[in-house]
Amino acid sequence: MPTLNETPSGSRLHISIFGRRNAGKSSLINALTQQSAAIVSPVPGTTTDPVAKAMEILPLGPVVITDTAGIDDTGDLGALRVEKTLRVIDRTDLAVLVLDPEQEPDQFEDDLLARLRERGRTVIAAVNKADLAAEAAPALAWATAHALPVVLVSAVTRQGIDELKRLLIAHTPADRLQASVLDGLVGPGDCVVLVVPIDKAAPKDRLILPQVMTIRNALDHDAYTLVVKERELKFALSNLKTKPKLVVTDSQAVLKAAADTPDDVPFTTFSILMARMKGDLEQLARGVKAVERLRPGARVLIAEACTHHRQADDIGKVQIPRWLRQLVGGDIDFHFSSGPDFPADLASYDLVIHCGGCMINRPEMLARGLRAEDAGVPMVNYGVFLSYVHGVIERALRPFPSAYLAYLDA
Repeated sequence: MPTLNETPSGSRLHISIFGRRNAGKSSLINALTQQSAAIVSPVPGTTTDPVAKAMEILPLGPVVITDTAGIDDTGDLGALRVEKTLRVIDRTDLAVLVLDPEQEPDQFEDDLLARLRERGRTVIAAVNKADLAAEAAPALAWATAHALPVVLVSAVTRQGIDELKRLLIAHTPADRLQASVLDGLVGPGDCVVLVVPIDKAAPKDRLILPQVMTIRNALDHDAYTLVVKERELKFALSNLKTKPKLVVTDSQAVLKAAADTPDDVPFTTFSILMARMKGDLEQLARGVKAVERLRPGARVLIAEACTHHRQADDIGKVQIPRWLRQLVGGDIDFHFSSGPDFPADLASYDLVIHCGGCMINRPEMLARGLRAEDAGVPMVNYGVFLSYVHGVIERALRPFPSAYLAYLDA
């Protein structure tokens, strides 16, 4: 869990380096970061699995940069490595396609570029080994023909590295500069009341990431926060001279917090705020209606973006399955995934219930939603689901008109 003075991985710009074996991807990462961040060897195929590293690249700021295996890897193991490389596309904001001037681009690069563009990723071409510039013409021509921003670089001499950084800055996707947690909800001088239960699932001596992000974002908006446990909410609200602009609660306390918050005060949950910031809240609001269509024996995937030590009454493993069985009136065929291993094939599921996604970035969360949509499978997240279970879904979505209407129309 990041400390307060660190930038969470999910909030960093994700730059992924793609290309053939021995194109100089790892060397380029080291030149770009000015450190030995990646293992370099003249032996093709040195990088066998995607390796992600959080770091600062000036003047870009905090990023996660991912080195990948060559897209031209061969054999059974090579095919598995290529598959892992392609999975990195889902969590990529900016893709740098490294071209080797000694190898004319062909189907390998064509297929990779098609995949990246299909997912809406921004791609920059870097023709490496500038000392072989006389042989770079075909690679430069290929990049130009495919309308890619392109730069000639040398990982050894650092030629073109500053220009590559300028291209990265210029082509950072606009939607990567995503709305922050409270954008459009609060302004200067507004009070935001945060309901933070302290139970056995709460980390000792600290708050969880969505709570910290909300506090910090309120300060960025020149607003102020009042943090209380659910038992103190009613008393705290009665002692405020003016009504708060927003009450935000942990989903675990949503029922009591909703009951204690006056109906004319906007109300939502941390998980719904995260869903709005990281993914498609309208899709998730529509997806929760699928619960009404579930029948005993339905296949449900419960997915979490991180791995953590599960508590005795874990929300994903215990609580949500219990609530779903009660709603459906019978047993459910539950499946679980955690960390980066989100299933590629979702078509066999009747519903996907995803965590808030606080530890992944917006492109990956959107990619997971698109994968579910492509498979025709509804998807909802923990916060929306819990608000639905407790009968406060409409109230928790009301601060977000488009998502509220999507829920009503589903």
